[in-house]
Amino acid sequence: MKTEIITIQPQDPEWEKIALASQVIRRGGLVIFPTETVYGIAADNGNPAAVQRLREVKHRKAGKPFSVLVGQAGLISNYTSSTDPRIYKLIDAFWPGPLTLIVPAKEAGDTIGVRMPDHPIALCLVRESQCTIAAPSANREGYTPPVTCKEALADLDGLVDLAIDGGPAKFGVGSSVVDMTGGKPLIQRQGVITQADIDQVWGRKTILFVCTGNSCRSVMAQYVLKSLIPGRKDVEIVSAGTNVFLQTSASPETISVLQEEGIDATGHESQPLSAVLLKKADLIFAMTRMHRVQILDRAPEVEKRVYLLKEFVGSGSGIQLDLDVPDPIGQTYQEYKSCLAVIKQAAHKIVELI
Repeated sequence: MKTEIITIQPQDPEWEKIALASQVIRRGGLVIFPTETVYGIAADNGNPAAVQRLREVKHRKAGKPFSVLVGQAGLISNYTSSTDPRIYKLIDAFWPGPLTLIVPAKEAGDTIGVRMPDHPIALCLVRESQCTIAAPSANREGYTPPVTCKEALADLDGLVDLAIDGGPAKFGVGSSVVDMTGGKPLIQRQGVITQADIDQVWGRKTILFVCTGNSCRSVMAQYVLKSLIPGRKDVEIVSAGTNVFLQTSASPETISVLQEEGIDATGHESQPLSAVLLKKADLIFAMTRMHRVQILDRAPEVEKRVYLLKEFVGSGSGIQLDLDVPDPIGQTYQEYKSCLAVIKQAAHKIVELI
């Protein structure tokens, strides 16, 4: 019996076709599908019968695990309890994309490969299936991974239930596989991403400033600190807001007070605070105690890396009565300048840490 083939447009995947393929997976079937690297075979990783069938189709030896796909970067926490910032630095830099991370599994002593693909059909399929997707390349062990649906079916026609033809894969080579369980992230299998790419990202120290809207205080801190360490490629300085819902620029007053310091923040775009951003940061500076609470609500494991920015501002008496940096939004221009003065004091102290 031949495998059923459906064609899906990657630019605008048809929901009803994605739903059909997802049902096949949830019922224990196997589905060939496209990713940006090569074509893969999807199976429900939580269904032992489906996984065994996948192993037989692949001719894969017992004991060699399958990597899994996620539809959102933060979902890697479902598969590992590791709080290693290097994992999240690589996720933030390369996901979605052609990178599989081998991380410590939640089961002690085991490891698991996890990837977030950068392909509309693959992402829709993973999200709609509502189960953990095991997804090796759609070829038998030892054979060249296919870059088209036709190539995948050359050996697997009749062995899988459904095949999605979404056109040729963009890269035509498997994802880079990086082992995150040792002292240094090491590539086990190279794809588009190289060891040099990996080293450049994981070796950087990440400094994160957090406020509410990511349009005033955290922007000032980000750009002031950048101005104090120009050319430092080993340090990444970013900012985010706890209540960012739409991408906006910095406030006009923020841009203006920074311009008075010779600092250009006109290109700033706000971003929401995420668990991945928090977990990749080596140092996190919150503007207020409430921001600190909100940070720890999102990622309790970063507690030892979170500080109130004003802890790094001298009070003269040595005693800080109020550690919050007030929000200047809606206030006078002088309030923006006063806020910047406090942030500049803290930034000079932070430079000593990095």
